[in-house]
Amino acid sequence: MTEIFSYTASRQLLEMLGAIIFFHISEYVLAIAIHGRSHVTLKSLLISKDYLLAMIFSFLEYIIEVYLLPGLKEHWWISNLGLVMVIVGEIVRKMAIITAGQAFTHLIKIYHEEHHKLVTDGIYRFVRHPGYSGFFIWSVGTQIMLCNPLSTIAFAIVVWGFFSRRIPYEEYFLRQFFGSEYEEYARRVPSGVPFVK
Repeated sequence: MTEIFSYTASRQLLEMLGAIIFFHISEYVLAIAIHGRSHVTLKSLLISKDYLLAMIFSFLEYIIEVYLLPGLKEHWWISNLGLVMVIVGEIVRKMAIITAGQAFTHLIKIYHEEHHKLVTDGIYRFVRHPGYSGFFIWSVGTQIMLCNPLSTIAFAIVVWGFFSRRIPYEEYFLRQFFGSEYEEYARRVPSGVPFVK
């Protein structure tokens, strides 16, 4: 029982809790700042049933491994690499939100709105989907930070799978809205998610 109250476990769990709280509250606050309170719901916190199950699995893995394999959690260079990934992922995602402004929403737009313009400046010069790229880095980083080998692999596979389906679906509409302008943009700028064109 003392393993869960050790310095290592306390630090890693506090970092994880801080990362989760900051991510979700900052998403919600930015959504309100950009779109106005009347256009934002609790869905902007981005907490789904699948997400909660993944996080519960992650914490269960952590607790079991702290008891059975406490040495696994003592690899500080791995944990610190995860922390750096969390910070980088958070910065990339928030830069995407701020740069895109009203063009950034948590739901895929299937109808073109007047204020919806193709954003190709700022971080979008380097990555077509920096919001997805940032979340991918952040989510995998949270598990590396906890030194959770099973959840690291699971999160990478599940989040990649989600974005490998979502990006083509979203880009279908972006091509409808922006035509050849988007085609040319997509040809020269990578998606930002590994192995997704």
